[in-house]
Amino acid sequence: MFAIIQAAGWPIWFLLLASIIALALIIERLQALRSTKVVPAGLLQQVVQQYRQGGVNEQLVAGLEAGSPLGRVLAAGLRNVRASREVMKESIEEAGRAVTHELERYLTTLGTIASISPLMGLFGTIVGMIEIFGSQGPSGGNPQQLAHGISIALYNTGFGLIIAIPSMIFWRHFRAKVDALVIDMEQQAVRLVEVVHGDRT
Repeated sequence: MFAIIQAAGWPIWFLLLASIIALALIIERLQALRSTKVVPAGLLQQVVQQYRQGGVNEQLVAGLEAGSPLGRVLAAGLRNVRASREVMKESIEEAGRAVTHELERYLTTLGTIASISPLMGLFGTIVGMIEIFGSQGPSGGNPQQLAHGISIALYNTGFGLIIAIPSMIFWRHFRAKVDALVIDMEQQAVRLVEVVHGDRT
C-alpha cells in the first residue's frame, strides 16, 4: 500500500484525507439515520395513550425531547396543546425544521467530497503530465521519470473515482432517507394534532 502511495506522488495525500473523512461521515450517518433511532415504532401511540390518561406534564414532554427526533417534534406540539390548532401546528413545523437540519448534518460535506474527488484526481493527473513533459530533455527522455509521471497520473485518476463513486451513492441514499424520515414525522405529528383537537380517535 505504501508503495502505491509513493508511486502516486504527493497529490494522493489530499485524496487519502478526503477518503478518511468520507468514510467517517458515512459510518456516522449510517448510525444516526437509523429508522428505529429517528422514528421509534409505536411512539405516537404511547404519547396518545399517556395524553388521554393523564394529560400533558413536564415529565412526558422532557422524556420525549430527550428520546428521539420524532419525540422532539411531538413534544413541541404537546407544549402548545392548549393553544389553537394553528399555533400547535406552527410549533411542530418549527421543531420539524430544526430536526430536519440536524438529520441533514454532514451531508453537504459528503456531497462536496463526492464532487471534488474527481477534480483532485484530475489535479494529480496534471501533476503527472507535468512530470512526463519534464522527463523529456535535449538528450532524450528519462525513463524513470517518465514512468513516475505516468504512475502519478493514473493512480490519482483512479483514486479520485474510487472515492467519488461510493461517496455519491451514499450521499443520494442519505438524502432520500432523510426525506422519507421527515415525511413520516410530519404524518405522525399531524395525527397527534388531530387526536388532540378531537378530529381523530
